[in-house]
Amino acid sequence: MKDGFIKVAAATPRIRVADCGYNASEIIRLCHEAGQLGVKILVFPELCVTGYTCADLFLQDTLPDSAEAALSRILAETRRLDMLIAVGLPARYMDKLYNCAAVINRGKIQGLVAKSFLPNYGEFYEKRWFEPGPSANLVDARICGSKVPFGTDFVFPCSNVPGLCVGVEICEDLWASDPPSKRLAAMGASVILNLSASNELVGKAAYRRELVKNQSARLLAAYIYADAGEGESTTDLVFAGHDIIAENGAILAESRFKTGLTVSEIDVERLAFERRRNTTFRAGELTEPALRYGYYVMNPDFWLRESDTALTRPVGRSPFVPADPAEREERCAEIFEIQVRGLKKRMEHTGCQKLVVGVSGGLDSTLAMLVSAGALRELKLPPDGLLAVTMPCFGTTERTKSNAVLLAEKLGAELRCVDITASVRRHFEDIGHDENDRSVTYENAQARERTQVLMDIANSLNGLVVGTGDLSELALGWATYNGDHMSMYGVNAGVPKTLVRYLVGWYADTRGDGELAAVLNDILATPVSPELLPAENGEISQRTEDLVGPYELHDFFLYYFVRWGMAPKKIYRLAKYAFAGVYDDGTVLKWLKTFLSRFFSQQFKRSCLPDGPKVGSVALSPRGDWRMPSDAAVKAWLRELEETDV
Repeated sequence: MKDGFIKVAAATPRIRVADCGYNASEIIRLCHEAGQLGVKILVFPELCVTGYTCADLFLQDTLPDSAEAALSRILAETRRLDMLIAVGLPARYMDKLYNCAAVINRGKIQGLVAKSFLPNYGEFYEKRWFEPGPSANLVDARICGSKVPFGTDFVFPCSNVPGLCVGVEICEDLWASDPPSKRLAAMGASVILNLSASNELVGKAAYRRELVKNQSARLLAAYIYADAGEGESTTDLVFAGHDIIAENGAILAESRFKTGLTVSEIDVERLAFERRRNTTFRAGELTEPALRYGYYVMNPDFWLRESDTALTRPVGRSPFVPADPAEREERCAEIFEIQVRGLKKRMEHTGCQKLVVGVSGGLDSTLAMLVSAGALRELKLPPDGLLAVTMPCFGTTERTKSNAVLLAEKLGAELRCVDITASVRRHFEDIGHDENDRSVTYENAQARERTQVLMDIANSLNGLVVGTGDLSELALGWATYNGDHMSMYGVNAGVPKTLVRYLVGWYADTRGDGELAAVLNDILATPVSPELLPAENGEISQRTEDLVGPYELHDFFLYYFVRWGMAPKKIYRLAKYAFAGVYDDGTVLKWLKTFLSRFFSQQFKRSCLPDGPKVGSVALSPRGDWRMPSDAAVKAWLRELEETDV
């Protein structure tokens, strides 16, 4: 459970209908198999001890008796396993039969949870055999020679794993308009187990998947769904063992038409963070008055040994970029539209009809040009309402200058070249700076001169300077204060560098003609550089990623640091896992320290950002998502990494 990761599994055993002894053997076998894999929470299907399709045999005493004997055997043979196990079986209370989940830890039944909503429509006839779970106060039931808590709405907190609290619902409960899991989450359950026997129909699997995924999102919880499969009677129905593990709206693992284990890891620390930051998530409200109506939090009684959970869950290298090509294309189109609409509104509000963009032949200014051209089209203004300004100086190369000119031509923009070399040299004379001194003053003087040129041109045209800086640069402070840091509207402020590249590529593939696409593709192939130091043999001498680190790493760090509030050690662990074979551990650690140091020290630049559209879940606007003092110390965050092994 180190770093909040807990290995969990949904299990679909191969069963024989009404053969409880055989079914117990299969359940026990899978429990031990899961134990070998380090699974800590294991969920079996609804009524798996007997089989879901026993029909009127449920009313015979023989079957519930056999199920109870099988449960006693399961308890005895799993008592040494470090695991919370939920198995489904029929259980009797006060001469009535209930469809239940027995929640087990180390050979002891922690509780017996009854199904709340019994389907009695279509192919289902559960009310013929079972009673709905009691809504009265929690009671004790006798099973396997012991008194155990019996009811519906109660949760199981782990005594030694902060944030781990388990709630249980059964199959149809999830389909109900007011599912028990909603109340369980309000009582603190961060993990919902669903023991199910959902048969297959055309289209039902997709609906079931969305239901599980969306419920995990609504509850900010992990959801483990175990479905009945092979061995159930096929008299009228077929069961496919559709097992699903979801976490906060994401499917972590899924299987169908097979028996055995579906395994992944949930992150209870991540869920706890999301619940803390989400002010509409209501927890802890079911206090003393609610207890009188049957809502219970059990005394922490189950525990799990501390372990370093091996990760198998998907952790992408580019969390801002969807891996699926179709989803990525849709995402790019949506983000581009948000950028265009934001700029369009600002133009309408200010009454300006001229946009001014400083073009360098790099990715960020290219995207800003494309967005600006899109805003003009939306306003039905001529394309030459976009003024592209190139401002060559000491480090400008022919390749980037040529691409900037070609881009402006292909978009129909007005092009103006303002060589700032003489102005910068005059400025060096004014402040007494030696041009041979290539320090930060040498670089920043060029950036600030370019911003002054853009602002003054925009003033003369009653226009608006469109900012080009992206989210990754804002995170690292990789911008000259009151230079390229400033604009009148920053269209890329919410777009991380790794996504800028895909947006430009998407535009080239879907909206550019042959010549425009060729220019965009050459820009994509150009190294990222501020071009503030003189070129070497006509080539770019200053590569940003050599200086500040790989943007794919920094975007990874940014996502997990801001979106999920993860501690540095945990981010380091995930980055090593995601980038294994790409960067060695020492490289990852080096740039993570760089990211943290720069993120803290450069907050003063983010405290006075121009307006710009938010496009995703990570944003750094001081007026919206990110509030941080400019003088915060990074020491505690770096201290976590001081003793980290590489």
